[in-house]
Amino acid sequence: MLSTTGLTKQFDQTISVNQVNLQINAGEIYGLIGPNGAGKTTLIRMLAAAEEPTAGEIYISGQRLLPDQPNPGIQRQISFLPDDFPLYDDLNVVDYLDYFGRLYYLRQPELAQRINQVLELVSLENKRQSQISTLSRGMKQRLSLARTVIHRPVLLLLDEPVSGLDPIARVQYRETIKTLQTEGITILISSHILSDLEDFCTSIGIMELGRLVESSQLQALYQRDRRGQQIIIAALGEAAALQQVLQTMPLVTVCEILPSGNQVCIQFAGTNLEAANLLRDLITGGWQITEFSPVQASLEEIFLKLGYQQTS
Repeated sequence: MLSTTGLTKQFDQTISVNQVNLQINAGEIYGLIGPNGAGKTTLIRMLAAAEEPTAGEIYISGQRLLPDQPNPGIQRQISFLPDDFPLYDDLNVVDYLDYFGRLYYLRQPELAQRINQVLELVSLENKRQSQISTLSRGMKQRLSLARTVIHRPVLLLLDEPVSGLDPIARVQYRETIKTLQTEGITILISSHILSDLEDFCTSIGIMELGRLVESSQLQALYQRDRRGQQIIIAALGEAAALQQVLQTMPLVTVCEILPSGNQVCIQFAGTNLEAANLLRDLITGGWQITEFSPVQASLEEIFLKLGYQQTS
């Protein structure tokens, strides 16, 4: 769906984006993370044709985005929501969506049907006639998203869309993004908050100092470096006795009793098969196991383990 080759942007003596080679498959939700100044926004603006690259190439659905050209056929497939989500406070919700729908050449009766669909998508049906200035921040961001997808783009570029939202609003926004993916839209979303991405992203890219230093499917990141796999184990009897036994087991590198007092947490350096063998050995050794739960590391823990800067 989207690919870049050697994409670079330089402002005077500062290189904001440096030789980025990016590939995003159709139907993916691609999370782009990195600290302030990493180049995320500049990269997204170039992908949206809002910023001209200094060097490199951009392809959308196999078509090259030509520099200094209008590219109308490609731009109709793209939609871009910047972090400042501009709105017209003096309009009401329906008039705002009607205006942008007409800019994308939507006409009646399709326009009215599409307005109803996007209002339902972002749960603003009961705010149709409300003036935008009266909406909460979360509602305004959801309205901006509705405006962004009203013309049914195939590629959606979101720059820090959940910035400033409370936890409930962030959850609602994430659910909307998941729904958009089911409709076949490919999504690139940037965020500083890793927990907002690991719930729904299929792939992750990390930017540092203008470079794309990591680009991988999320599941592949989870499976990389299994030396830190954690397993929570509980059994009938004293946790201290279980701890003593586990400390003698091969591939158990760390073993400690959790604050609950009846669970033991181990760091296990083996594969899933070797973890199954460990469970078998405990049972055949007479332990009545009541819990054996591998714990998947969070996205933040994985990045810290891989040595990248913490993004928060």
